[in-house]
Amino acid sequence: MLLFLRFLAVLPLGLLHGLGALLGWVVFALSPTYRRRFLENAAQAGYAFAQVRAAVGHAGRMVAELPRLWLGRPPPCTMHGAECIERAWAAGRGIVFLTPHLGCFEMSVQRAAQRWGADHGPITVLYRPARQAWLARFQETARNRPGVQAVPTTLPGVRSMIRVLRRGGAVGLLPDQVPPEGQGLWVPFFGRPAYTMTLAARLVQQTGAAIILARCERLSWGRGYVLYVEPGPQLAPDMEAALRQINEAMERLIRACPEQYLWGYGRYKKPRVERMEAAA
Repeated sequence: MLLFLRFLAVLPLGLLHGLGALLGWVVFALSPTYRRRFLENAAQAGYAFAQVRAAVGHAGRMVAELPRLWLGRPPPCTMHGAECIERAWAAGRGIVFLTPHLGCFEMSVQRAAQRWGADHGPITVLYRPARQAWLARFQETARNRPGVQAVPTTLPGVRSMIRVLRRGGAVGLLPDQVPPEGQGLWVPFFGRPAYTMTLAARLVQQTGAAIILARCERLSWGRGYVLYVEPGPQLAPDMEAALRQINEAMERLIRACPEQYLWGYGRYKKPRVERMEAAA
């Protein structure tokens, strides 16, 4: 399997995206559950299928591009709005990068790390280790790209993020990811209650870090990506109000490029019952 992934990593990005688009439509056609969730989530946000049908192919592209992003040569990615990041670091603040399941969110972190990793240290991101030992080892190695430090979803991992922010570094999170029970609140997302992680808000409130919103869009024909960054909201001290602000910010980013959002993600599912592990 690792050899196959390494083979995929050297293929042209355009070919990977073509194969991924086909994969996306195959899954959409064969999985009634996934198809129903995709259509329901899009309708909840006010979109007809015709408006977001391209997102079917982009879901497959997201999967197919991972070997290249984790193991291969970095694809081209231009950036817009970098001045807001420079201002945050000039003020001596840490940065919490927030991006939804939109476009190539993996590239968002890698591009920022390429630009600022040498001056401000690696960007720390959370990941959930796979249950299979070989895949967990692969994840740990592959996600630790130059300028990126991946830490597991454990208490030590979260403490590591707090330390990074307090010394003026950066972390990255997907705040529209459903956390385990006890680590979120039910807050509206496109008008429907969704279990929303409190971690992003807690990191900001405990460290005084700045929020930077990011969306990384795929270009057609494998030409690479475009990363847009902008200042995020000044969070309210009340947790529920802060989470509403974060969800509203994520909605705005998604509406800027709805054809690349993962509408098939189970955003409104019930949280799984588990404890955050105390050690890696």
